[in-house]
Amino acid sequence: MNPSTALARVLVDELARCGLAEAVVAPGSRSTPLALALVAHPGIRVHVRVDERSASFLALGLARASRRPVAVVCTSGTAAANFHPAVMEADESGVPLLVLTADRPPELRGTGANQTVDQIGLYGGAVRMFAEVGTPDPAPGMVAYWRSLCCRAWGAAIGGRPGPVHLNVAFREPLTPDEPAVAPTWTAPLDGRGDNSPWISRPGPLTEPAPLVLPDVERGVIVCGDGDYDPVPFLALSEVTGWPLLAEPTSNARRVGAVSTYRQLLASPGFAAEHTPELVVSVGRPNLSRQILAYLRRAERHVVVTAGVLGDPAASLVNAFSDPARTATDVVAAVAPPADLSWEEPRRTDWSRSWERAEATAREAVDGVLDADEALSEPRLARDLVSQLSAGSLLFAGSSMPIRDLDATMRARCGVRLVGNRGVSGIDGTVSTAIGAALAHQSEGDGQAYALLGDLAMLHDQNGLIIGPGEPRPDLVIIVVNNDGGGIFSGLEQAGHPDFERVFGTPHGVSMEKVAAVADLPYTKVEWATDLPKALLGEGLRIVEVCTTRAGSAALRRRIQDAVDAAVAGPA
Repeated sequence: MNPSTALARVLVDELARCGLAEAVVAPGSRSTPLALALVAHPGIRVHVRVDERSASFLALGLARASRRPVAVVCTSGTAAANFHPAVMEADESGVPLLVLTADRPPELRGTGANQTVDQIGLYGGAVRMFAEVGTPDPAPGMVAYWRSLCCRAWGAAIGGRPGPVHLNVAFREPLTPDEPAVAPTWTAPLDGRGDNSPWISRPGPLTEPAPLVLPDVERGVIVCGDGDYDPVPFLALSEVTGWPLLAEPTSNARRVGAVSTYRQLLASPGFAAEHTPELVVSVGRPNLSRQILAYLRRAERHVVVTAGVLGDPAASLVNAFSDPARTATDVVAAVAPPADLSWEEPRRTDWSRSWERAEATAREAVDGVLDADEALSEPRLARDLVSQLSAGSLLFAGSSMPIRDLDATMRARCGVRLVGNRGVSGIDGTVSTAIGAALAHQSEGDGQAYALLGDLAMLHDQNGLIIGPGEPRPDLVIIVVNNDGGGIFSGLEQAGHPDFERVFGTPHGVSMEKVAAVADLPYTKVEWATDLPKALLGEGLRIVEVCTTRAGSAALRRRIQDAVDAAVAGPA
């Protein structure tokens, strides 16, 4: 076996022993040994994408939905640079990703050799671990080094705060197993442990730390931000204390009892002024709205809970927490309700009742504005889409306005999992991430998958729709809001600038029907709210387009806020 083949097969075998089940390959020459080793392994499902950026975001979506590390492989040169946006997103959102970049051997670097760049530490501080694997030489201890390195990489990707790991693998020719070469005499067997276990066994979850017992205050609030943690303890805490729970969509905590209209309530000057909290308990990354960030700054005490990812209690670290408003007074791994409260008799106070009344009033106001017109507006699409999804469904939310419209209009409900690229909140690779999330979701069962995206996000990642024959394909409906440009800017300060339309609006004039035609996908256009349920039916990857106007949507959002302001203020 030539050295490059030996190294690749050992790395792939050891990663599979650690638990690797999915890998994405972008084609290239120098990565040939890794690509062939992956497709030959019976325990790994391989996906192939021609575009490295699309490949890396597909891997990100697979890893996000499955909560398991996924490998992504590319050749040397600019191919590796195209992974960088996905690595940044995986870093900030805590998604385990194994980035395997093939490289030329060291003697070619700095010589002007073709497709040879400096890939050492390419992703900087965005990775949990970087290793220059080195060229495969038949020296003593190499097999043990390769296998132990894989276990270290796997542990770094899932332990502590999960995230991306970068292994730079230099290969010398020959690159394929059947190329003629003088087979070296290996100083040790290439095989791993005899029982098919990893080279290094990881210990079980650490003992859970003692929770912080919260003070007995009336004016408490629980804020659940984006993140992959168990929301049930925080819903229970809200129930027993009477503290309102404000949940961003991708916290998956907006269930029965949560405040679904907090965005409008906190933007209403009168309500916000009368509801200053004594204590805020936050978990995840609460950074979707300016209203939440402003509210955190008003709290007398802010307790941040560093909840670990689901399935790994050991992944809760006090040094990995989100505090975007820089108001944290306490950072803890777990909290407990005040000692005198009873789980059997949930507390109700003037504070809790005022939030319940405001939620009911604001909810009626929001729905009243949305239901006044049967045309499918952007806010109504977000509300109706979530309401109509069956239990067990997955919804991927695009950045910019889709996630904000969901935050502003979706009712509290159970049974739907919402995910999105909220770590860096870019529009890079959105389509590919949604496809990866759908594939992982459906590999665990037969739940439906949906994505709500903006037109610019779709156009930014059209390559994500190109899936070759024989490649795994998801059952995914991609609902695209087409307002012919950057809709989010219509609600920001830039909207009044004389050059707004050219510099920020960025109209493109592209119908999603043309995008669907290029990828040979089914396409439906929806104009009326009553037609949405029928449009969601079908099988396979398909596109549903909803056309709106940026100015009209901005005006509708202002009307919703005005209606809530008037409703919570009461009679003049």
